[in-house]
Amino acid sequence: MSKHRQRSARPAFRRHSWSRTRTVFTSIIAGLMVMATLGFSTPTQADIVAAYVDENAQELVAAASPEIVPAVERPDFSATPGYETFIQGGTNHDWASLVLLMGGFPITESNVTVVTRWMRQENYVDTWYNRNNPLNNGWGSGGGGGTGRYVDLVDAAANAAEALNTLGRYSEIVATLRASAPTEQVERAIWFSGWATGMYNNGAHWSYSPVPVVTAPPSAWGR
Repeated sequence: MSKHRQRSARPAFRRHSWSRTRTVFTSIIAGLMVMATLGFSTPTQADIVAAYVDENAQELVAAASPEIVPAVERPDFSATPGYETFIQGGTNHDWASLVLLMGGFPITESNVTVVTRWMRQENYVDTWYNRNNPLNNGWGSGGGGGTGRYVDLVDAAANAAEALNTLGRYSEIVATLRASAPTEQVERAIWFSGWATGMYNNGAHWSYSPVPVVTAPPSAWGR
């Protein structure tokens, strides 16, 4: 091949390549101008992503929610002292609590304090279970003036609670115990209720010192 043909071939190749590139570029420019004229805008990256999501979106079908059955509320018996709790305790303070429980009164510190003071006014502390009748109650004991005897301390507590809730003259004692009123209010109701004929000398014989805890023998509880 001659040198002349070699030199003439190269410019022809270059002219053809440049012409092709220029044509493509011109077509792109023209296309963009047409798009601009027709109101089209060049898609942004966000538009491209949104279009992809639309085309590839998957339909999610949520499973039906399982029916939720509410838990059955059960009373917590372990949190509420029962008869057996106080019987097993066996003390004068337990007996006072048993009277309150059987009578439907709140078992509060102030109520227990009043009842144990009351028991002390009726019997010596060390023998508070005398005749199984700590409050010298005549209701159901078979003895007038509170001198009767009960089968056991459980029976005595039941009769004390029954007497308070049955006889109208004890209504003020009942009201103050139910309200867990201050001790002086309950005690005043006891003094003037007629429970004791001497009314504890209108309260002058009432003792306010702490009542010692004394346990009765199991036999007094019927055990």
